Amino acid sequence: MPSQSTKKAPPSIDQWLKEAKADPRAGKEGMFLIHNGIVRETPKAKVREGIDDGSVVTGMYFSYDAAKVEAAIAETYQMDGIFCVKVWLNEGQLEVGDDIMYVMIGGDIRPHVIAALQFLINKIKTECVTEIEQRTDLSK
Repeated sequence: MPSQSTKKAPPSIDQWLKEAKADPRAGKEGMFLIHNGIVRETPKAKVREGIDDGSVVTGMYFSYDAAKVEAAIAETYQMDGIFCVKVWLNEGQLEVGDDIMYVMIGGDIRPHVIAALQFLINKIKTECVTEIEQRTDLSK
């Protein structure tokens, strides 16, 4: 785990939308959804499984496998009605409140876009990234 921070500046969502709407496929799109994941102080185990060990997250080390992310994006493009997929992932030592990721999906109708967004975020979170929470135990 690197000791120095390599976190990146987040993308401009306005620019992403401008680029997507200028794309030749834009006429097929009826909506865009954007996901912004951030580092929260509540541990993943507490939020997802209800396990409260008395700790809070103070930071996170985050990294990703770029080839796996690209494969996940390609797979998302194969879904019905999806014409735009943009992903930005941070990396390095992150602090509470820092951006972890941005994902934008554009497609024809709401059910397709929602399904694609859920699919891609799940794929990224379960197959493409490493998240190591740093915690402080407040119960002591």
